[in-house]
Amino acid sequence: MSERITIATRESRLALWQAEHVRDLLAQRFGLAVELLGMTTRGDQIVDRTLAKVGGKGLFVKELEAALEDGRADLAVHSLKDVPMDLPAGFELAAILPREDPRDAFVSARFASLAELPQGARVGTSSLRRVVQLRALRHDLQVEPLRGNLDTRLRKLDEGQYEAIVLAAAGLNRLGLAGRIRALFEPAQMLPCACQGALAIEVRCDAAALRERLASLSDAPTALAVEAERAVSRALGGSCSMPLAAYGVCSAGTLSLSAVLGHAERIDAPLLRTQVQGAVTTAAQARALGERAAAALREQGAGDYLAAV
Repeated sequence: MSERITIATRESRLALWQAEHVRDLLAQRFGLAVELLGMTTRGDQIVDRTLAKVGGKGLFVKELEAALEDGRADLAVHSLKDVPMDLPAGFELAAILPREDPRDAFVSARFASLAELPQGARVGTSSLRRVVQLRALRHDLQVEPLRGNLDTRLRKLDEGQYEAIVLAAAGLNRLGLAGRIRALFEPAQMLPCACQGALAIEVRCDAAALRERLASLSDAPTALAVEAERAVSRALGGSCSMPLAAYGVCSAGTLSLSAVLGHAERIDAPLLRTQVQGAVTTAAQARALGERAAAALREQGAGDYLAAV
């Protein structure tokens, strides 16, 4: 009989796709029989306020970690961007899967690009990172809150509540909705948030055999890039209330890392930007590069920006 394990997952369509993707990988690679344990998290329940006001993205993972802790599940699958920079004691990330497209997507029923939007157009996003970068590109836009799962956000657009919305390309691609994308923001226009497009598998630290097996699923270039990105956020005290972007590309032993910081209250304040590069082949080197990027932002005056958070 096949060995059976259980994956804890949120119940949104995108979260289930991600869990099913990992389930299929485990079945193909290891012959495991996998069950899904669907859960509704606190982050899913609160849809009338921005995450920055209700406790941050960690609200999407706490219930899943509780299922790991009490033995109802063996592993949890997360969008890594939703995982707090520091995990609770007793948990660790066993694998970082190959990254999907990390870019942000411009989605609109009537307009082909940000440049085509009329003066004062309503653009939906609840990400402070996107808000400050949108305002830097088009200060005339009315950037308005947008919460809910992917399907809910698209429905609100289709109902005419916004002229356009900005979403992660990765989620649209995974759900077969790439046709909704009218344009992609290149990183030079809108830098992604740390870990956008990356999936992580979380386990208990004492699950040594499972952890060792899952490690073979990890993608080294993605793992090094997101390690550096998370280090930027950790060094600056990153949270949902901080308009911070960090994006790394690892190739042939070299990691190029960009970071952007906006002001949480003065959204039209100039963006602070930095780019660093270095030889990176280990997680420790990736973290050091991320800390270097954070230090460069502090040299530009990030302390004043962070005081507003």
